[in-house]
Amino acid sequence: MTDPAPSVVRPEGPWTHRDIAANGARFHIAELGDGPLVMLVHGFPQFWWTWRHQLVALADAGFRAVAMDLRGVGGSDRTPRGYDPANLALDITGVIRSLGEPDAALVGHDLGGYLAWTAAAMRPKLVRRLAVVSMPHPRRWRSAMLRDHRQTAAASYIWGFQRPWIPERQLTADDGALVGRLIRDWSGPRLPDDEAVETYQQAMCIPSTAHCSIEPYRWLVRSLARPDGIQFNRRMKRPVRVPTLHLHGSLDPVTRTRSAAGSGEYVEAPYRWRLFDGLGHFPHEEDPVGFSAELVNWLKDPEPDR
Repeated sequence: MTDPAPSVVRPEGPWTHRDIAANGARFHIAELGDGPLVMLVHGFPQFWWTWRHQLVALADAGFRAVAMDLRGVGGSDRTPRGYDPANLALDITGVIRSLGEPDAALVGHDLGGYLAWTAAAMRPKLVRRLAVVSMPHPRRWRSAMLRDHRQTAAASYIWGFQRPWIPERQLTADDGALVGRLIRDWSGPRLPDDEAVETYQQAMCIPSTAHCSIEPYRWLVRSLARPDGIQFNRRMKRPVRVPTLHLHGSLDPVTRTRSAAGSGEYVEAPYRWRLFDGLGHFPHEEDPVGFSAELVNWLKDPEPDR
């Protein structure tokens, strides 16, 4: 499959772009540095580029930093199916294996955080450390969406995604203007610059990207009462047994702090909760220096306290 918009999803920089085969598809990655692998997984409505600051910071700190595009997004394959969290998590662990590494420190934001929790539970030998940003554990997410009316209201966009075709048209209308509004609305007072927002808008307008970006959320809601969703929720009872860093912005309007806090009950290892005061849903972009310092210091800590 030819990359439909290389200038958008493969911008030049200190990193190297590569395509990796894993789990029956082809995934685009950007990598920088040498050392222990740190795998960075983006959320909605973004792609690998959201980690551009962390790629540099991690490489400077002595890590091999790799940011991947999820299935259906950025420079990765847009397959007709495979957007349930179990398969998306296997995409991530498959890329780790294809990179020739025994394991990785896995860092995920938003949907990428949901998948990072999933990967750590499903393939524990491939995840040596886990860092999750702006996303509760899948069981906490499910409970909050069903029982907390404030969280249900905060995540109203997810319910809107359940309609056929309309959300795709909304995301791509006016050159992706809705993507820009969502990113600005979900950020704290440190708004992203216009160039960054325009980059995300252009990436969402690549054909089929909007549909593939929405499909995971359709599964999450439609499976709530289905056997596959109930089985997945049961599988997520398996505790995470690697050191875990949980990062959250105090002003996050999409994922309430109350929803995310308490995810440590599913971690049987050192668990560190860090709340960034004055930041919204994208702390790694709103305060890249502070966020990167927190992440690097934790990754380098040989004994992260509980």
